Amino acid sequence: MADNSSNDGTGRTHTAFFYGTLMAPEVFFTVAYRNSTMDVSVLKSLHTFQPAVLHGFRRRRVRYADYPGITRDTTSEDASVRGTYVTGLTDANMFHLDAFEGSEYKRENVKVKLLSKVGNDQGEGNVEGDEVECQTYVFLSPSRLEPREWDYHEFRTQKMNSWTREDYCFDDTDHLAPAEVEGSEGRCGLIPERTT
Repeated sequence: MADNSSNDGTGRTHTAFFYGTLMAPEVFFTVAYRNSTMDVSVLKSLHTFQPAVLHGFRRRRVRYADYPGITRDTTSEDASVRGTYVTGLTDANMFHLDAFEGSEYKRENVKVKLLSKVGNDQGEGNVEGDEVECQTYVFLSPSRLEPREWDYHEFRTQKMNSWTREDYCFDDTDHLAPAEVEGSEGRCGLIPERTT
C-alpha cells in the first residue's frame, strides 16, 4: 500500500477520509486519543477537518450495527460519499483507528474532492475544489450492508452517546448542513465523521 503521509518537519503525519461515525468529533477524539488527558482545545489544534466527497463509492448501513461501510460502485456515474478529510494524523492515531475499524475494513488509498460549499443530503449544491490523496476504510463484506443509506443525523441524535467519552463535547458540529466553508478548516473549525 502506498503511504499517503506527509512530513511537516515535526514528524510523520497521515491524512484520511471518514464517512461514518468518525465524522462526529466526539467519536473521532475518543478513538484517536483513547485515554488522553490532554485538553480538548489542544487536541483540536493538531488536526484540520474539511468536508469532502469520495466519488465511485456507495455508503450503506451495516446490518444490525450503528455504523456504515463503503464499497466501490462502478455501475453509476452518480456514486459518491460525502464525509470529512482529516490531516495531522500520527502513527499512533492510525494504530487506534485501525484497531477501531477492525477486520471488517481495509485501509485503502483514495482521492477525494474537498468541498468549498456543502450542499444538501443528495449532494445538490456541493461545490468541489482541490483533489487530494488520503486513506479511507473500505468495507470487506458487501453482503452485510443494508440497501439503505446510513443516516448521520440519526446516529448523532440516537446512538452517539454510547460511542464517546463524556468529556469530549463540542458545540456546533453539524458540519453536514448546507453551508459555506470558511477557510481550510471548515465552518466550525472541526469537522470529523466515522467510517464504522
